[in-house]
Amino acid sequence: MPSVSCRVLLAAVTALIVAGCATVKTTQSGAVGVDRSQSMLVSSREVNQSAEKQYAQVTGQARQKGVLNRDPAQTERVRAIANRLIPQTVVFRPDASGWRWEVNVIASNELNAWCMPGGKIAVYSGLIDKLKLSDDEIAAIMGHEIAHALREHARERISQQMATSAVIGIGAAVLGVGSAGADLGNLVAQVTFTLPNSRTHEMEADRIGVELAARAGYDPRAAVSVWQKMAKASDGGPPQFLSTHPSPENRIKDLEDYAQRVMPLYEAARKK
Repeated sequence: MPSVSCRVLLAAVTALIVAGCATVKTTQSGAVGVDRSQSMLVSSREVNQSAEKQYAQVTGQARQKGVLNRDPAQTERVRAIANRLIPQTVVFRPDASGWRWEVNVIASNELNAWCMPGGKIAVYSGLIDKLKLSDDEIAAIMGHEIAHALREHARERISQQMATSAVIGIGAAVLGVGSAGADLGNLVAQVTFTLPNSRTHEMEADRIGVELAARAGYDPRAAVSVWQKMAKASDGGPPQFLSTHPSPENRIKDLEDYAQRVMPLYEAARKK
């Protein structure tokens, strides 16, 4: 049982970590109404710089292996869709227009796509080829991934991990437990804090993603069909990069609801 002084010390350090967090609004709410405040311990600049280096490393390795943008027609198709989506990001955050956006296609059978902080996008060819995606469906996936970057979910997750690791490390020292105890504490913190937030991140990315697609003139209802394709291709469950989503039924219902909400934006974009 820790002494009163140890408990006071742990509480004081925890309070200092919490006080060090900056509460920010990374995006405007848009038509879908995503307006959750976020707590950050690390700056956007630091995260974006790290992401840029990591992206250069990943694409450099892909280039060496001959799998970067192997199919010019497919690369042009993906970049054309991105070029319609990216201008819509200013609805959620005007500074995104100044990001150093990059879009590349990696030849791989993996069902995957991602957008690193600062607008570094990669789409895997297997996602397009295996699922026979339409342009609307590619836009749904890319919109979802871009939304993660707009909301700075990576920065938020890093901040959560930093705070959790600091508290656990100090707590382990105060309680006199070794590394095994601290590792267990990390696992407990992950399922308690990280997983629910990750589901929140996915829901936000879904909702912002359908709005980005709609504003770009892509049918937002394609988010539902592409989810169904991915679930079928993964034996009833989502691919690994979407594994934190709630049940498929709940997600599909939410996507259907929000796709309908942004249909007027889609119809207006189609008339331009």
